Amino acid sequence: MTELLLDPALRTWVFLPIVVITFMIGVLRHYVSLLLMSKKKVELEQIQDGQYLIRSRLLRENGRFLPRSSFNMRRQFLAHEENGYLSKAMKKPSKGSNPMADPSAMTEMMKGNMLNMVPMIVVGGWINWTFSGFVTTRLPFPLTLRFKPMLQRGVDLISLDTAWVSSASWYFLCVFGLRSIYTLVLGEENAADQSKIMEDQMSNQAMAAPQDPKAAFKAEWEALTMHQHLFALRD
Repeated sequence: MTELLLDPALRTWVFLPIVVITFMIGVLRHYVSLLLMSKKKVELEQIQDGQYLIRSRLLRENGRFLPRSSFNMRRQFLAHEENGYLSKAMKKPSKGSNPMADPSAMTEMMKGNMLNMVPMIVVGGWINWTFSGFVTTRLPFPLTLRFKPMLQRGVDLISLDTAWVSSASWYFLCVFGLRSIYTLVLGEENAADQSKIMEDQMSNQAMAAPQDPKAAFKAEWEALTMHQHLFALRD
C-alpha cells in the first residue's frame, strides 16, 4: 500500500471546513425544524393507559416482596372483574385511528423528509464538487479492503491504504458522527442529529400499523389474575 504525507494545509482548508460546515448545517436544520414542524400531541388517556400497564407488569414481577394482603389489594384495584382499571379498559370502544390516514401526520412526515434529505444532497454534492479528490485524514486502525468504497469515495486508487479517508467520505462520517456535539450544544431532543432522525423514522414506520389496545389490556388482565403470589420475605 502507498504511504502518503499529507500537506498541513489540508487540515485548514479541507478537514476543518467540512466539520464546521456539517455542524452549522445541522444547527440550521434544527432551528428550521422548530419553525416548521408542529409539536406532537399526545393524549392524556394514552399515557395513563400505558402507565397502568407498566404498573401491572411491575406488580407481577415485584409483588413477591409485598405481603399477601397488600398484593391482593393492588390486584383488585387493577384486575377486578367490574371496577378494575384493566377490566374497564378492555370494555372501552376502540378508536381505530390510523396515523397513516391522518393528513397532518403525512404533512409532518413530508416536512421531516425534506428537511433531512435536501440539505444532505445539496451540501454533499457541493462538498464532493469543491473538495473532490482530496485525502483528508487517516484512521488510527487498519481496515479490510471492503471498506474502501465507503471511506474513499472520489479517490479511486487501488494501491492506497484502506485507512485513508477522502473528503466526500469524511463529510458522511461527520454527518453521522457529530451526535454527541449536537447533544451537548442543542440538548437531547434536537433535530440536527441525522442518525437519531433515521431511528425515529424507522420507529414511526414500525408503529404505523395501529395496534389494538384491548388485546394488550386483556393479556395483562389474564396474566395478573392468574399470577400466584409467594411472599419472598416470609422466612
